[in-house]
Amino acid sequence: MTHRFFPRLQGNSRGCLAFEPFFLIPFSMFSTYATLYMYELGLTELNIGWITTIGLIVQVLSSLISGYLTDRMGRKRAILYFDLLSWSLATLLWAFSQNLWFFAIAAVINGFQRVPHIAFYCLIVEDTRPADRTYVFTLLQIIGVVGGLFAPLGGLLVHQFGLVPGMRIMYVLAFLFMTFQFVGRQLTTRETAAGIRKRQETRELGLKESLAEYGGAFRDLAAERSLLLIFAVYILFNFQATLKSTYLYLYLADYIHLDSSLLSLFPAVSSVIMLITLWLLMPRIPDQSANRAMLAGFGLSALSNAMLVIYPSASYFWIGLSTILAAVGLMISSPYLEAAVQNAIEDDKRAKVFSMLSVLILLFTAPAGIIGGWAYKLDPRIPLVLVTIAFGASCLLLHMYRKRTAQPAV
Repeated sequence: MTHRFFPRLQGNSRGCLAFEPFFLIPFSMFSTYATLYMYELGLTELNIGWITTIGLIVQVLSSLISGYLTDRMGRKRAILYFDLLSWSLATLLWAFSQNLWFFAIAAVINGFQRVPHIAFYCLIVEDTRPADRTYVFTLLQIIGVVGGLFAPLGGLLVHQFGLVPGMRIMYVLAFLFMTFQFVGRQLTTRETAAGIRKRQETRELGLKESLAEYGGAFRDLAAERSLLLIFAVYILFNFQATLKSTYLYLYLADYIHLDSSLLSLFPAVSSVIMLITLWLLMPRIPDQSANRAMLAGFGLSALSNAMLVIYPSASYFWIGLSTILAAVGLMISSPYLEAAVQNAIEDDKRAKVFSMLSVLILLFTAPAGIIGGWAYKLDPRIPLVLVTIAFGASCLLLHMYRKRTAQPAV
């Protein structure tokens, strides 16, 4: 089956991508309503912020040990065991949640997702020829965007059964589909050669010694100002993404009073626009215009959020226009930002520095939930104002990065 759908892929990348839709489709269905689900079950805006922050704190801790566990257990065992823990068990807890404590426990369990995240990228890359890796990650991005097209199915369930019963159904479906994915991927992949070698090496290296290596990576980072600038842009990008994904749909339903059953249409519209942008606009952007594309994307993203703050209307045209601008902005900035970050890291330091960056991202985004909760309680528009400011600051930092690296303007 996998060979028929992905003829260019070989080995683990084929097995990983063939089953990825079984994760992304249910995730796109329930993620739109996750905040509203908590709100309907009696959690306050501040409670929701604390839940988000708790999950991010656990992700920081699991990120610190994710590389060690992936090497120690092997890629396949690490990804299977911790996916079953952080997603299969978490979706069941969400499905039967009754109060704050259910969500707090689920947030802690789901926070261990950083271990299978690292293991997944090792599994999908290490047995893939370098020439085919761009194709693999492009296909992964397309699968992610297409997954958003199924978000309206969640809206149909909410419309038919109500928000809370509809969400419980979605979480049970997510448990079934995701567990099927984890098992199917396990059966169609094999441990990589690097994974076998690292498992042998790690038996002689303890957790304390592995974590001690981060000290040298932090010192290297402090000495590289250009690296700090592009990392700062990347951190701000992730900060706003966390803030927006937590509070945007709550803002639309609670403050603008948009029909909650229609909220899932907007992720679907966003996915369609991103696909159109990927196919029609992205090929027309020359490589030397990467920084200009990032700046344009950040500007469109800032404008899309400012629109909802300045004129908080329930007009479908207005919200739809904001959604379109945000989708185009994300599509023409995110790939180039990812490439800029990777290109700024030296190959021989990539593993340690990128894992350290993951920790820094989580450390800076962990407060986003609490900040957003307090801000939303003061004025529901403030979280989107903070998102807009983050994009504005990113433009300034990117300009400083361009000057420091002496890249000619295009």
